[in-house]
Amino acid sequence: MLKLNGTLTHFPNPVANSKNVYSDAQRDVISIAKAANAIADIKTWPAYSETPLHSLAAMAKDAGLGALWYKDESLRFGLKSFKALGGAYAVACQLQNVLEAQLGKRPSIAELLDGQLKDALSEIVVSCATDGNHGRSVAWGAQMFGCGCVIYIHRDVSEGRKQAMQAYDAEVIRITGNYDESVRQADLDAKANGRIIVSDTSYEGYMEVPKDVALGYTVMLAEIVEQLEGEIPTHVFIQGGVGGLASAVAGYFWDLWGERRPRFVVVEPVEANCLQLSAKAGKPVVVDGDLNTLMAGLACGEVSALAWEILSNGADDFMTLSEEAVAETMRMLAKGYKSDPAIEAGESAVPGLAAAVIAAQQDEFSSALNLNAKSKVLVIGTEGATDPELYKQLVG
Repeated sequence: MLKLNGTLTHFPNPVANSKNVYSDAQRDVISIAKAANAIADIKTWPAYSETPLHSLAAMAKDAGLGALWYKDESLRFGLKSFKALGGAYAVACQLQNVLEAQLGKRPSIAELLDGQLKDALSEIVVSCATDGNHGRSVAWGAQMFGCGCVIYIHRDVSEGRKQAMQAYDAEVIRITGNYDESVRQADLDAKANGRIIVSDTSYEGYMEVPKDVALGYTVMLAEIVEQLEGEIPTHVFIQGGVGGLASAVAGYFWDLWGERRPRFVVVEPVEANCLQLSAKAGKPVVVDGDLNTLMAGLACGEVSALAWEILSNGADDFMTLSEEAVAETMRMLAKGYKSDPAIEAGESAVPGLAAAVIAAQQDEFSSALNLNAKSKVLVIGTEGATDPELYKQLVG
């Protein structure tokens, strides 16, 4: 019998766009047209390959759903996370911008990779703050293209994730504060030291680079569309964080499918639900405190301004998931549920899946979300075992 322990809260977005009008302002953040160059560029990177979209047919049947698809990002570029796409692509874009100003000609990705611009690239330093996966992508991109890299992490980032970034030759600086404080420190130090911030969250005065990060994610979304072979999900359950991924998913599918778009359900930890609280307030709200959650990649208290441009009326529902469902879902995937494939999933990969399964089996939520035997649910498994020691502790 399929049963996951865990508690949900649900807030239906009162200003969800019932007319399905994707505005020009939203299209300026993410669109099919803007994504085309990113998709073409990233597919030329060394070792690019499509990640699998698993059909969890046994789990769907026992949860009372018509279909359940799981996009498995545990294999992405060896970094084990979808963020390999966004951070590294934004690094490439920033390097192209700097060298275009210096040389009077914008270098191609191939020219960044072939070594001809090695000396000029070595003088450039990129930087960011991270919970782990975005920083690993930035560090990997910096190493791949040949520039310097300084990463800031907060007090709760594991030593394993720190070492993973150092393995790509990044200088890693740990602060004593939380994630949002590490973002501010990275920004201050970048201004003082002439570094280029490559952040996946946007804030006042910093809007353009996070657009490139989100465009990198669209490679994954274009793959999903091809893998669905004409099917359109009725629901997408997607993890929250600052909202960067959720807004990219919502915006890309909204622009692509228009009025046929899925119902978008954003899932967050109870202790870091800045998106849900922002929806309740009708404006971005900051969650203060330790933001202590096992879902480390979602331990964010401040909404990305660009993400909110899309999610404010593009997300239909905001949910929180309690901690006890996380390890249980990871173990279920690792073992393989009945005839479904075994999948390596990190602690921030599973909240969307867990919330969908729990909601489908509880009348209160299945009714509110219109989940039933005709529902076709897409979830994105955003990471594999990005912290192998923690994964071993949780899964065994």
